[in-house]
Amino acid sequence: MATTAASSLLKSSFAGSRLPSATRAPSSVVVSTGGAPRTAAISASISSSNPPYDLTSFKFSPIKESIVSREMTRRYMTDMITHADTDVVIVGAGSAGLSCAYELSKDPTVRVAIVEQSVSPGGGAWLGGQLFSAMVVRKPAHLFLDELGVAYDEAADDYVVVKHAALFTSTVMSAVLARPNVKLFNAVAVEDLIVKGGRVGGVVTNWALVSMNHDTQSCMDPNVMEAKVVVSSCGHDGPFGATGVKRLQDIGMIAAVPGMKALDMNAAEDAIVRLTREVVPGMIVTGMEVAEIDGAPRMVSDGYSGLFYIYIALLITEETGIDMHA
Repeated sequence: MATTAASSLLKSSFAGSRLPSATRAPSSVVVSTGGAPRTAAISASISSSNPPYDLTSFKFSPIKESIVSREMTRRYMTDMITHADTDVVIVGAGSAGLSCAYELSKDPTVRVAIVEQSVSPGGGAWLGGQLFSAMVVRKPAHLFLDELGVAYDEAADDYVVVKHAALFTSTVMSAVLARPNVKLFNAVAVEDLIVKGGRVGGVVTNWALVSMNHDTQSCMDPNVMEAKVVVSSCGHDGPFGATGVKRLQDIGMIAAVPGMKALDMNAAEDAIVRLTREVVPGMIVTGMEVAEIDGAPRMVSDGYSGLFYIYIALLITEETGIDMHA
């Protein structure tokens, strides 16, 4: 046990930077076996060539508080300037939005801005149904998991099971955010759309907390992002859900938002893929927001993720005729 613990410490992020060694006496634990407690000695001694870390002597490199503030501010402002006029704005960083961003950003020349109202991106894909952990993924969406390197249990011929939904969400998010042509603006809400000549040309943004408090404060004007195409993946109806299609209805660009129907998983996931489309010029709707506009059934699992990430990319680059490099 002591050897394993020492080995894991020496393989930590501190490995290679020798920290002061510490002298530690052997430790012991009390083990209860249902009868009288007995003491089992556990040796914590480690050879002098591989001493344990002395964390009491550890110290980070010094830094001025103003440097931290300046670095954060400069980089965020640079991102805002870069994406004030960008290629694709994806509204909503749930499984649909992140999967779309993953595929589109494979082309390093395509700039992708993701706008997410929550501090924590990922939408509802951090957990499975009824807040359970596992994610059931119907084939052939498991091919997307293979591409991401997400492990799963080959539970049956027709589906696989990821042991925790957060494993998928954190993996696809990490892959997306590591790419230099992607910026996630979380804690930012889309309050409106830019529409010119009957075509959606971008989004109107504000801090999410500001958007939630317009009724309590004086006027707090927004900002904008222009884009060649907007992908709305805001999820089903809720405080910030289905905001894209609801706004289209408000301004008369679509007739109605009937809402999603009762649950039918087999019909629902196929419908999400089939109905993902350019609803109005310049704006594609996908994910559970599609169910709101088309009255498709609701679902429980996220098995559609591996399918529509390809479909959205095809819509943007082919059916809409949008040249990302124009």
